[in-house]
Amino acid sequence: MSITDSNHRSGQTISGSWQLDPQRSSVQFQAGHFWGLAAVKGHFDEYHGHLDLGADPAIELTIEAASLETGNHKRDEHLRSADFFDAENHPRVTFVSDSVELQGDRLKVQGRLSASDRSIPVELDAHVREVDGELEIEAVTTAPHRDLGMTFSPLRMIPPRSKLFVKAHLVPDAASMAA
Repeated sequence: MSITDSNHRSGQTISGSWQLDPQRSSVQFQAGHFWGLAAVKGHFDEYHGHLDLGADPAIELTIEAASLETGNHKRDEHLRSADFFDAENHPRVTFVSDSVELQGDRLKVQGRLSASDRSIPVELDAHVREVDGELEIEAVTTAPHRDLGMTFSPLRMIPPRSKLFVKAHLVPDAASMAA
């Protein structure tokens, strides 16, 4: 499978294996707090991933749970604890695609999000574009974090869904270019 951007004037086809460039990418999250009246925003500092529409799975993203940052040390430690990510016992959050469908400059992706030894199905809508031989992808999804075992919510102050935002800058995989 390859990516063909029908809106791209050169009609260039983008195929092969691509690696996430973490220096130019971001993985962020947002969760409601105080019954949805406030939002806790944060990001992860350590992650890696790849895209290869000719492979199965086509998309994989691995996030180091302990690398989360919200700007509040006490809250970060609580989010890393067993009440949420349980980063000590389950150090990685992963997304693995089950299906990827290209529709113009949009990728419709279905896959599994796994954290704290649980896995849930998620769908995401991504925008993809080729820029100077590299790919830029912006994706967003919502996930019911309680289904991942993150049930801590005194007085039900935390709404049941969180958002995950990925801005990925992908470069051609050197190994696939050498082949």
